[in-house]
Amino acid sequence: MEQRQSKPTNVQSLFVLVVAVAIVLPPFISNAEQRENGLYNTVKQKLIDGEVVVGGTVATAEPEIYCAMANAGYDFLWIEMQHSPLTYQQVARMIWACRGAPAIPFVRVPDATEGDIQKATDIGALGIIVPMVFDADKMRRAVQFAKYPPLGRRSQGGGQYGALWGRNYRETFNDNVVIVAMIEAPVGPEVVAEISTVPGVDVVFAASSDIRSFSGHSQGDSEYEEIISYIRDQTLSSGRKLGGPQAWMDRDGFSFFQGPSVTALIRLGARTSLESVPTGVAPVEGDRGR
Repeated sequence: MEQRQSKPTNVQSLFVLVVAVAIVLPPFISNAEQRENGLYNTVKQKLIDGEVVVGGTVATAEPEIYCAMANAGYDFLWIEMQHSPLTYQQVARMIWACRGAPAIPFVRVPDATEGDIQKATDIGALGIIVPMVFDADKMRRAVQFAKYPPLGRRSQGGGQYGALWGRNYRETFNDNVVIVAMIEAPVGPEVVAEISTVPGVDVVFAASSDIRSFSGHSQGDSEYEEIISYIRDQTLSSGRKLGGPQAWMDRDGFSFFQGPSVTALIRLGARTSLESVPTGVAPVEGDRGR
């Protein structure tokens, strides 16, 4: 006799929220052969096409969690190395464990040093997020360190980048990398204008919490909103993309968003799951939810 299927419940819609605690097997198939030429950074292509992109934040070293997030529907993963103890070896293993996943690896480096940016790109990051940008010189150096000659001075070195992105990686990387400048303090319209016009900068990110910390004003205060307004206006007038927290998806002009952290998703997903206990046919033990 055919078993009656249970009615879909809203717990199914929570998958994205609880993927951080699910173990999702990565597709161990390299996409390198399909990425020999052209624009393979899907985040950059979406931004060029005027689409919105969202990245989930990962600050823990477990490859299973990274893979769960990478397959959950995010456009990219914001790998947090500024405010975490993650090492480049750990991040390299995370990216490699889930090669072929749809979410593109971005790394927020500890700082815009040549060593940090070289390591992040060598392990396969196609996005470099530069924190604490107070002037354009920092972004000029970051672009130089990230890009190969003649646009920059990145050394070829070694790494797993070729196995991830194809044999023509050296010839195609400059067109595929996305470089993000994080504005974390009220630096003024003129400085934002200079930062946003640095060749090679793709996104200017308004760091909401740090702007509050540095300015002493909260969201909604006229002084705070004035800072956000000049960051938005100067960035968009320079033809760059504007970034901010996912909570700002309803703000005009923003198209690049940082999503919640793994721990925030676990809390939210667990709370919602407890409030929406599924009924009907019990899940099959061992099912990884793919």
